[in-house]
Amino acid sequence: MTTTLPAENETRARTVPALPLYAAHVRALVVETLRVPIAVIGTLAFPALSLLFFVVPNRAVADDPVFATAAVASLAVFAVMVSSLFNLGLTVAEAREKPWNPYLRSLPLPAAVRISAQLTSTAMLSFLSLVPVLIVGALATEAIVSVLGLIAGLAVLALTSIPFLLLGAAIGYAFSSKAAIAVIQVGMFGFAFGGGLFFPPQFFPEWLETLSRFFPSRHARELTLAAVEGTTPELWMLVGALAWTLATAALALWLYRRDEGRRYR
Repeated sequence: MTTTLPAENETRARTVPALPLYAAHVRALVVETLRVPIAVIGTLAFPALSLLFFVVPNRAVADDPVFATAAVASLAVFAVMVSSLFNLGLTVAEAREKPWNPYLRSLPLPAAVRISAQLTSTAMLSFLSLVPVLIVGALATEAIVSVLGLIAGLAVLALTSIPFLLLGAAIGYAFSSKAAIAVIQVGMFGFAFGGGLFFPPQFFPEWLETLSRFFPSRHARELTLAAVEGTTPELWMLVGALAWTLATAALALWLYRRDEGRRYR
């Protein structure tokens, strides 16, 4: 029996329409996730519960439009970050441990189609987790945002979530599923606290405020809040977000190729 390696599929893959395959992969991945409702419910509930338990009872924050808007924006970033890291990181790690994944790699399908479909399906579920956060913020706090500000904030949040998606993919290709859980949990809370998602950065000590400027969560928070409020972001926010995007893309690509080489040598 002749085994077809992924590298030998590139010529054949050019003859396969990529868009229908991409759409089919996205649909299959979303359906697969929805078949485990508790996973979806947990992703949807956790950030909204954080807002409900830690922000809403603090009326000094919830009743102040400026503080409340910043808190809702911060937990919106947290919702997308958690979903991106957990959903994509664990999905990739678990898929690598199943025989189905090597079979998929042997098919005449460009790797870019498969990977972009994973990123897209995770991003869709990540933004679904924003709905409860926005509902709680609208009903239980004095957060205010214009329609234009909301659209701009969501667009910026989509762009600044890319490093979290790529980092989740990198973790999935680097670790087993059991190890990935621990790495994601440590990274998630480190980014959340260090990036000012749970505690406003303006109240940080000077050393922590400086350190947090290197965190992707801080970049996402500040850029999203700037878009919501209609203010001009500072240069370090833009440079930091771009640097993390490029670095995580390079890391994820390298780990993917390393994993493929290990499995097909």
